[in-house]
Amino acid sequence: MTAHQKPRLFLVLGDQLHPDPHPLLTQAKPGDFVLMAEVPEESTHVWSHKARTALFFSAMRHFAAHQQSIGRVIDYWRIGTHDGTSLAAVVHKFVAQHPDISALYLLEPGDQRVLAAMQTCAHTLGLPLNITPDPHFLCSLDDFNHWAARSDKAGRDSLRMEFFYRWMRQRTGILMEAGQPIGGQWNFDAENRNGFGAGGPPPVPQAKRFAPDALTQEACADVSRYFPDHPGSLASFGWPVTPQEALEALDDFITQRLPEFGRWQDAMWQGEAFLWHSLISAALNLKLLDPRGVIARAETALASDKAPLAAVEGFIRQILGWREFVRGVYWRYASQWPSLNFLSAQRPLPGWYWTGKTQAACLKEAISQTLTHGYAHHIQRLMVTGNFALLAGVNPRQVADWYLAVYVDAVDWVEEPNTLGMALFALGPRMTSKPYIASGAYIKRMSNACKQCVYKPDIRTGPQACPYTTLYWYFLMQHADLLRKNPRMALAYKNLDRMADVERTAISEWAEVRLQNLEAL
Repeated sequence: MTAHQKPRLFLVLGDQLHPDPHPLLTQAKPGDFVLMAEVPEESTHVWSHKARTALFFSAMRHFAAHQQSIGRVIDYWRIGTHDGTSLAAVVHKFVAQHPDISALYLLEPGDQRVLAAMQTCAHTLGLPLNITPDPHFLCSLDDFNHWAARSDKAGRDSLRMEFFYRWMRQRTGILMEAGQPIGGQWNFDAENRNGFGAGGPPPVPQAKRFAPDALTQEACADVSRYFPDHPGSLASFGWPVTPQEALEALDDFITQRLPEFGRWQDAMWQGEAFLWHSLISAALNLKLLDPRGVIARAETALASDKAPLAAVEGFIRQILGWREFVRGVYWRYASQWPSLNFLSAQRPLPGWYWTGKTQAACLKEAISQTLTHGYAHHIQRLMVTGNFALLAGVNPRQVADWYLAVYVDAVDWVEEPNTLGMALFALGPRMTSKPYIASGAYIKRMSNACKQCVYKPDIRTGPQACPYTTLYWYFLMQHADLLRKNPRMALAYKNLDRMADVERTAISEWAEVRLQNLEAL
């Protein structure tokens, strides 16, 4: 940097830990500043799980240590060493210390709250804000919006992941051959929705975990010191915190669990937190892994006959399809997420979502596992905790904040669409064609939780009635005006219509009793 040029400030966010070459830092020149900061607001704007905060802190510290090892100077502000409560406050303090800074540089954030804060911060400081698009994703926001505009030919403003996924397959050539999907079909859901049955799962390969090194131990100690009352435990912390560990976790999944992943991806079993799932979503969302490399590893397993097509396609659909889709949906409806509530649900989130202290076995398992590991797989999130909140009419904002708080892989662009758009139907039919609701029969089919539960999935009323079963039928009654004409709800309403009036009345009465006493569930 020449004498007449003023330094610029490059701010690296906690979920922008790309391996070299880093897409933001490649623009920095000698004399520029690179700033990273741990601030309370990122753990307190929702009441974050200790493991979530520890993962961010540890991964950030490892990233900074690596950058410094290759000669890049990082101004790293650790929690407890400064009094900046937010990222904006830290930037203000840093610029006050270095008043010759000429511009603020930022990689495209994944959180509209952070983006707005940085825009306001730059404006207040009178600095230009330069935002670099994040090349981590396979579909740019411009491309997504182009697809969305073309897909909405009927003017309904409705988006469907399945059509986006097919479009992504066609434009990337992934799992395609001569312009057609490999295997002659786009997805293999029919082969990928098995329950374990009464015999339970076959032997589950133990997922690779990573013993905390000195930096991670320090991060955990700081979380315990500065966030002592936050939910969750650090006792079982074993998440990858570096790109190398993330690659080891990916390799472990590809070789040990991918072959059976598809078959069992929707199944649940008490005491088995991880089953055949990949456990790489946190590493992907922190950008420790590149999705292209993840997909390539799965494709290689298919090509070498190490994993069947159904499993590989189901896994790739989560990366190439759903992950890219929810990011596009998040930014398309960015201004709406804070207040979305299509079904006007207003009940408060039950306190046992933070403790797991409920008699409902499936909920107790999913929540207790979440508090222990900061993890639950997609069916536990969608069809256990999410399904219950939807059926019970819990306020979507409170539920979304809970999801953002308790999972180590939770970042805003992922969690808002998944929770509000999919699990809670708060976006209405703009993202999913129907609410994801199910009675206790679904949980009985997909898990062994019902055998250990005081509630019975085939009972609709009375103290032993499964809350899911009671509330499922009540939900259909309550929202009939909105949902009855939906073709995908036709069978449910046919079954409801077969019920005698006296039974529907009894369900309604018992549902109201249950809803008025959710804390005692």
